Amino acid sequence: MDDILQSIGDAIHDFFVDVCGGMFIGIFDDANAATGDIASQVGLTPSQWNGSIFTMIQNLSKNVVIPIAGLIITFVLCYELITMITEKNNMHDIDTFMFFKYVFKSCVAVMLLSHTFEITMAIFDVGQWIVNQAAVSITNDTYVDVTSIYIQFRDSLDAMGTGELIALMLEAAVVSLAVKAIAILVSVVLINRMIEIYLYCSVAPIPFATMTNREWGNIGTNYIRSLLSLAFQGLFIMVIVGIYSALVKDILIVSDLHSMLMRIGMYSIVLCLTLFKTSSISKSIFNAH
Repeated sequence: MDDILQSIGDAIHDFFVDVCGGMFIGIFDDANAATGDIASQVGLTPSQWNGSIFTMIQNLSKNVVIPIAGLIITFVLCYELITMITEKNNMHDIDTFMFFKYVFKSCVAVMLLSHTFEITMAIFDVGQWIVNQAAVSITNDTYVDVTSIYIQFRDSLDAMGTGELIALMLEAAVVSLAVKAIAILVSVVLINRMIEIYLYCSVAPIPFATMTNREWGNIGTNYIRSLLSLAFQGLFIMVIVGIYSALVKDILIVSDLHSMLMRIGMYSIVLCLTLFKTSSISKSIFNAH
């Protein structure tokens, strides 16, 4: 009878050992997958992320916003001409070069307005290249060998009692949910970023129409800064996820499994909070308002 009870107890113990081991492997697998999946999403340009939305925004920009931008650039150029003539001692110090300069600025303004969408997309193409290059380095440096993890923790799990294994399993389940929640939160941040990019791109001709004027040019300058901040936000997201993966990888040196789970949970919460700050961090670096 004792042998039967012992066999049943061992079977239950081995079951919980396998369950806990599988949960640990799943947690580190999720950490590995997070870096690769986020890199593939962050590295997408607006045209690649959703082709139908991109086409709609492009048509809206060309058919609706450019005519309005044409009115604005007409006003800006007229204002520029009047200011240029009257500021020279009430038209007493006029020279022919100032008209050549005015014509040159007008040509540049029209050229910028004509190629607004191409310039805007070029900024995000540069951002995509930066993210793709960073993804290669981050993925290689933070990859976790799941097989070695299982071998390392198998002996520790075998040495635990059934009650402790059940408690560890519950802790691992909570942490596993937290790690999976990261993927959802990252998707929320990425979708919000792409929608913001589409909104900026839809009205791109208007700020571009003001760039050649000294008084009005701060509108276009701040717009370019905002585009750069959105492009580089993807890099900051990749860096944060890389830091998270590196921290999870370094946890392997901790012998206490309960402490390891607590650290993973803590790092997951910090990562979630920091992801929502990437937009403000990027804007503060580029001084975009």
